[in-house]
Amino acid sequence: MASNLLKNIIKLDTRVSVSQNICLPIRCLSTASPRVKDKTGKNIVFVDGVRTPFLLSGTDYAPLMPHQLAKEALIGLMRKTNVPREVVDYIVYGTVIQEVKTSNIGREAALAAGFPHSVPAHTVTMACISSNQGITTGIGLIAAGAYDVIVAGGVEFMSDVPIRHSRKMRSLLLRANKAKTPLDKLKLLSTFRPNFLLPELPAVAEFSSGETMGFSADRLAASFKVSREEQDQYAVRSHTMAKEAQDKGYLTDIVPFRLPDSSKVIEKDNGIRVSPIDKLAKLKAAFVKPHGTVTAANSSFLTDGASACLIMTEEKAKQLGLKPKLYLRDFTYVAQDPIDQLLLGPTYATPKVLEKAGLSVKDIDVWEVHEAFAGQILANLKAMDSDWFAQKYMNRQSKVGVPDLSKWNNWGGSLSIGHPFAATGVRLTVHTANRLVREDGQFGLIAACAAGGQGVGMIVERHPDATAL
Repeated sequence: MASNLLKNIIKLDTRVSVSQNICLPIRCLSTASPRVKDKTGKNIVFVDGVRTPFLLSGTDYAPLMPHQLAKEALIGLMRKTNVPREVVDYIVYGTVIQEVKTSNIGREAALAAGFPHSVPAHTVTMACISSNQGITTGIGLIAAGAYDVIVAGGVEFMSDVPIRHSRKMRSLLLRANKAKTPLDKLKLLSTFRPNFLLPELPAVAEFSSGETMGFSADRLAASFKVSREEQDQYAVRSHTMAKEAQDKGYLTDIVPFRLPDSSKVIEKDNGIRVSPIDKLAKLKAAFVKPHGTVTAANSSFLTDGASACLIMTEEKAKQLGLKPKLYLRDFTYVAQDPIDQLLLGPTYATPKVLEKAGLSVKDIDVWEVHEAFAGQILANLKAMDSDWFAQKYMNRQSKVGVPDLSKWNNWGGSLSIGHPFAATGVRLTVHTANRLVREDGQFGLIAACAAGGQGVGMIVERHPDATAL
């Protein structure tokens, strides 16, 4: 099973070095090139996407609220595209860990960003693929003829998550609020017990299984015989690629964030750290202790950040004088066993979306796949390279196939750049768009796993007017 796969993907050689990527002029597509049909009749395009710098939770964004990050992403998008807010018909925005004061954060962020009161907005949640859901919901609204111009995105703010009173304490407070007399209140007070004060933290485990995602990742890595060394090497690759892309100025999706009531401006991601492999080897297991292989260094970290993107019909883009980056060609969502296959969404989504688009693995010029854990990535690659897995679990006669690893996450990924759950989908999409220009490609495939055993696959095609700026 994938005997040479891991050796290839963990090599930090010149084949996958960002320094080898040259921004080329638009290539001429021959008539022999594969073409993907537009199924909507609208030729829906991705104009551009932006994001705030992704920061480790508990750092510079810590005093803020999530809608403030979302607001700046929305403002940055409109400023970068130079599209008036009044042109936007609808906003679809994602979040996972909700701030209770701004339950429809899409609407609150839009109002804070200065969008007209007449622009509707709603909030979606689909774990790590929430902003993918925002984009594809936008595609559906445009395809249905409801709207022409959609803003999609997502925000996650792990520096301040809602912590509730215990169920018993909540019940006591609610009943006390209804008590009519002092005697009624005293009777309720007599039922109080000290353990009522124990707080209820946001769940870090899958509701359906009771298992943390890290624990699932460790079991998955063991099932596919992915070693600790392989995971650490992949993590080093991700951080090395991200650092090189950052140094080369390729991460042009970032909009600087000025902290409120401060002169400090955040201009780059702060989780990218290239460490020697022997340093990673010293870390202890984070989930399955003491012999697990998933550690803090080969896992994505808790991140604060927001993203936003602009999608519309190609005709509308031409009317507005815009130069889109991508055609949004096809997408699919998948779901599988949330216990043993929680993180295998990319394996299931990839063949489905390729077949829908009439493409093969070899047609993909840029792969952008969410890195929840190094072990999850390597397990997916092994699953995609396994006839046995395809036949036993996917009802396929043969394996999905191994992607060209010189085209895989060449600017790093969630392990290094960070993973604000609901913001990552836009980051994956805009990196695909910009890489297609710099690497002179035609088709990109975006894939991600998500809590609940779900996943997404998207096919995009470089637009003739695209730039990597």
